[in-house]
Amino acid sequence: MEHEAVKGAMGRAARRGGTRTLWRRIREPLAQSRFVKNFIAGLFAWFVRLIRITSPLVKGSTQVAGGAYAHLEPGIIALWHGQHLLTPAYYPKGRPLVAMVSRSADAELNALMIEKFGIEAVRGSGGRDSSRHLDKGGAKALIALKKALVAGKNVAMIADIPHGTPRDAGLGIVLLARLSGRPILPSAIATSRRKVVEKSWDKTTINLPFGRSAVIVGTPVFVPADADDAEMERKRQEVTASLNAATAEAYRLVDGAK
Repeated sequence: MEHEAVKGAMGRAARRGGTRTLWRRIREPLAQSRFVKNFIAGLFAWFVRLIRITSPLVKGSTQVAGGAYAHLEPGIIALWHGQHLLTPAYYPKGRPLVAMVSRSADAELNALMIEKFGIEAVRGSGGRDSSRHLDKGGAKALIALKKALVAGKNVAMIADIPHGTPRDAGLGIVLLARLSGRPILPSAIATSRRKVVEKSWDKTTINLPFGRSAVIVGTPVFVPADADDAEMERKRQEVTASLNAATAEAYRLVDGAK
């Protein structure tokens, strides 16, 4: 009897193992399928549009681009990791925007999604904790963003370093401002209905529809072309403070508005 029970358990385990193996074989080609990726990116785009449509802006909100900050364009829109997902839906239509997106496989869906809003994606990682040690991909991305600014396009860039200290700006965005001569516009978008992924390194916020929303552009940061290392560090801290203040104000508005 015991022998039969053991055989049965082993058989079930083998079947489960076979099922997992089969799923891996199916999942891997699906993950590489351009069609599947575009389909999922389309769903993401639909969802953020739904949030925008069903979450009216509260009084006190500003615009990500244009409005009171139009005279500072083209500018460098600075965002925090995990707080940036709604940007394509809140960015004004018809205004050119080039966004830096990580070269990681996970970020590919994000790149495909923003392209559905007419936003150009540049792949690279520009946070970095040292402006002298950009990797090849990051350097190419910064060059591409600088060219976009010269052409009169706004650019968007995540300010903090992937898997580094969340909500603490790296020097990459400060370097772009120094090279281009264009101002950094610290920007935040918040919704009253949201779910925070507490276990994620950056406390990623999943925004939900049918609530209120707020957009805040903080105090612009200008970086002189001759900024030395000490000045670059001061400007990095300035970006951090301005972006954190904008984020706090956006959440205050959506959580305090009636």
